[in-house]
Parts: sequence; C-alpha cells; structure tokens
Amino acid sequence: MKWQIKKMTALCLAGMTALTLSACGGDSPDSRLKTFEKEEERTVTLFSPMEKTKPGADNVARSASEKTVAMAEEQLGVSVDYITYTAEDYQDKTYDDVALERARNDMDDLYLLNPDTIQILAAEGKLMDLSDLDSAKNLRDVVRAANVVDGKLVAIPQEVVAYGLFVNKDLFDQYGLELPETPEDFLECCRVFKENGIETPVGANRWWLETFVFAQAYADLYNGGNTEAEIAALNSGEKKYSDYMRPGFEFLQELIDQGYIDAGKAYVSEAIDGEGADFLAQKTPIVMAYWGAANTETAYGKADFNMLVIGFPSSRGQMPVMPMTGIAVGANAEHAQDALRTLDIMVSDDALQVYAGTNRVISPSKNVEVECVPALKPLSDRINENVFVLGSNASMKVEQWGNTCLIVRELLNGATVDECMAEFDKLQAESLK
Repeated sequence: MKWQIKKMTALCLAGMTALTLSACGGDSPDSRLKTFEKEEERTVTLFSPMEKTKPGADNVARSASEKTVAMAEEQLGVSVDYITYTAEDYQDKTYDDVALERARNDMDDLYLLNPDTIQILAAEGKLMDLSDLDSAKNLRDVVRAANVVDGKLVAIPQEVVAYGLFVNKDLFDQYGLELPETPEDFLECCRVFKENGIETPVGANRWWLETFVFAQAYADLYNGGNTEAEIAALNSGEKKYSDYMRPGFEFLQELIDQGYIDAGKAYVSEAIDGEGADFLAQKTPIVMAYWGAANTETAYGKADFNMLVIGFPSSRGQMPVMPMTGIAVGANAEHAQDALRTLDIMVSDDALQVYAGTNRVISPSKNVEVECVPALKPLSDRINENVFVLGSNASMKVEQWGNTCLIVRELLNGATVDECMAEFDKLQAESLK
C-alpha cells in the first residue's frame, strides 16, 4: 500500500498525553526532543508527546499515565525513560512525522501513536503483535477493530478517545436554540449566531474538522447493521470512499462559504491553542475536541459557563466520532521483552482503573468503568447506546483519520469539493493495486 499523500501525518490528539502536541522549544526538531532518564540498570524507552501546559495547571493526563508507568517500574524493576517531542507550529514536523522516523529507525522501545501512524508502521512490519499479552484479553471489541492489522493486534490504548462538539449551552439558550441533531439543524444554529453578532460561530483548527466528515460519511455504515459488508465493498472497489465523504465535504464548504468557519485561521491553528481562548471567552459558541479536554484545566475543564459535549450532526442525530490511539512496541525494540512486560502492566485492568479514575475517561478494558463529568453525559449516553462512528479502522484498506485530515486541509486552502473527492479516488485506486 502506498502512502504518498501522507507527507505530513495528521494529529489525532489522543487524550493520553493531551494531544495539543505543541513545542518544548528550540530551533530544530532534534532540539525539542527531551529525555527524562532515571539511573537504573534495566531501561525501557517510551516516545510520546508532551502537552503545552498553562502556568500552574496540572497535566492530569500526563500524571495518570505516569502512575501506570510507576506500577510497571515497581513490579518489574525496570526504569522507563521518556523521550518527548512537540511541534512549535504548523511549519514544524508533526509529532507523527517524528514518530515515524524514530520507529522506522528502531530508536525506541515503546511508542504512543496516532491511528494513521499505527496503520503505516503496521503495514511496514515495524510493530510487534500484542495479541498474547494478558491485558489484550480484556479489550473492548471497538478497540480491537481499530488496532488489528493483518490479524495482529499492534497497539493498545490507555483510553478510548471520543470526539464531540463542545458547546456553550448558555449561548444556545440565550438565542432560543435547541442543540443540533442534523446538519440542517447545525447550519440554522450558525445562521442565528451570525445574525446576532457572533462573528465566527465555529472555532476550528487544522486537525479536527474531519470529525464533521466522519459523522456524516459513516453514520449509516457503523449503525445500520451492515458494517462488514460495506467495508468489504469499499476494500474491493465496489463502493467509493468519495461517495461516502462528499456530503461531509459539501457541509464544510458551506460552513466556510457562509463565514461560520474561518478557513484561513483554521488552516494554521494548532488544536485548542487556535480556538480555545475565544470559546472560553464566550466569543464563539462551538468548538470540537476530544473527551479528555472536558476534564483538564489545560483545555476546557474550567469553563465559566454551562458547557455540554454532544455528538456531531448526522442523519442519525448527534454522533460521537472515535479514532484510536495506542501504545505500540517496536518490532526490533532493543529491550523487547521488558517493553512487552511494561506495556502489559500499563494496560492491565488494575492500571487502567487507576488511569481512568484519574482522567475520568473511557477505558479500553471492558472491565473498567468510570463515571464521567456532567458536561460529557450527552456524548457518553450515545456511546453507551453503541451509537458512534470510528474515525480509524484498520480493516479499511485506505487509512481514514490522517488522510481525511489532510484532504480537509486542502479544502481549507481553497481546493474544490470535486478536487478533494479526486484525492480519495486516487487513494482508493492505489489501495486496489
């Protein structure tokens, strides 16, 4: 499978380390790589992003992960050394770019990876099969669906990342608006906001607008009872990805044309950094983000208004979008056995109970449940009803999350919907060779 379009892989922003993936500073990617070492004889290296934090704010996601690392260190007598990278802005290499380079060159033992990177490295044979780990037996079916490539479980997350619309319910109430269910509802809400002086109703960044596309493209595929047959038809070429994607791209184009999204600003904005300030200042009523952003001060965990997180508009109502990140072990890891044992403890039920309890997130284990914050209840209710779409699915021959993100960026930069659909057709043709 060729991956020519992935000259810059997309950020999933996977809750585990708070996925704004911004920079640690420095003049080059290498200078932004930070290593946190402990003087131990047996070491395992973990490559992961480091969140850009606000002064004085606790990085809850990071501390949750470190608690599980400490469990592994204590039980195994190993030391886990962190190597981190974050991008300064849109001109830098993304975290995914650097992760690909490091994994291809066998530089680390463990890698926290976004869904597109997982599929690329798995296809290249650069990731170990984790199917025999004890913790793998407890995974939810949705986690397996996203992270099994060619029969191999190649990554295991510490949380299931769910994306939704973060809305200022007070502003909706002020203008007598119901929370949107369908694309038509959403456009009407934006129209009312715009007519009442809200300049940009939807705050956006360069990473997450594809969530609107997935909700509309795959609402029926994942919730219509015929998922496997439809994916088989896409993989065989009987059906076209572009036919699924077109309504979502036409919807985004209308949002741009009506001035509901600032395409120029979105094209260069980092996640949360670009739109977060206006949302928290109640200048824009709608943004999109991942589940964990509702729990932490570094994102939207302390809003001064009634915030709710709902699904994206679709033909089947509010629709959560769930891509899958995961921790993987390099196929040629220097400390392979210690890395496998470390990961097995980090994603064990005991460790995931600690992680989910600290972060209040959806656990990948079917045995671990944690009550969510009130703001997340609308999104949580839909997921508990098994209503959602996957933003990444390893059984699809064309990788979804990263490719769709990049093609959405082409739309933001002035490409037509037809030109964007041609990109999907090209990817599909390459996958069929």
